[in-house]
Amino acid sequence: MKAIFSLKIALIFYLTTYAQGYKIGEHTSDFRLMNVDGEIISMKDFPNAKGFILIFTCNHCPYSKAYESRIIELDKKYREKGYPVIAINPNDPEAYPEDSFENMQKIAKEKGYTFPYLFDESQNTAKRYGATKTPHVFVVRKVSNQYVLEYSGAIDDNSQNISQVKKKYVEDAVEELLANKKVTQHTTKAIGCSIKWKAKKSPKN
Repeated sequence: MKAIFSLKIALIFYLTTYAQGYKIGEHTSDFRLMNVDGEIISMKDFPNAKGFILIFTCNHCPYSKAYESRIIELDKKYREKGYPVIAINPNDPEAYPEDSFENMQKIAKEKGYTFPYLFDESQNTAKRYGATKTPHVFVVRKVSNQYVLEYSGAIDDNSQNISQVKKKYVEDAVEELLANKKVTQHTTKAIGCSIKWKAKKSPKN
């Protein structure tokens, strides 16, 4: 009985702390996060952008690794059209040292990232957006210097085999936005590794 009660408490804590996020059509908040080049980046630093493909991802997760080339291609395809990629690592490096800032710098250089790769050290940005997985995508549209959430979820419908992808959710959403159309499929289920949240520290006596 105690175990069931503890599980319920843990679930409530998770839902109230981590699972909240912006709903489709809501204005989202900007952020100021450290890029791998040492610069602080926010969405307002891209005045000509029509919107953004925000991707919460990381170094160690096999799903994130499987999507690396597709994330690079998304940026190459849509950066010049006004929807650049911004990648954000929300993981606690104490839980997974491979996700440290230093390793972020290393992988960005090795893979030739053409987009910012930001470290969400406080994890507040991930919490505000309601990110739960790596990768987890949020497509936002710029409206009068504010950012409206238009899509959230997976990049496509096959996390393991790019040759078997049938639905490109992010590309479909961005193409519709570029054509001034409403996004047909607003949400999908993000598939990936769970975000490694920081352990809640007990107060010292």
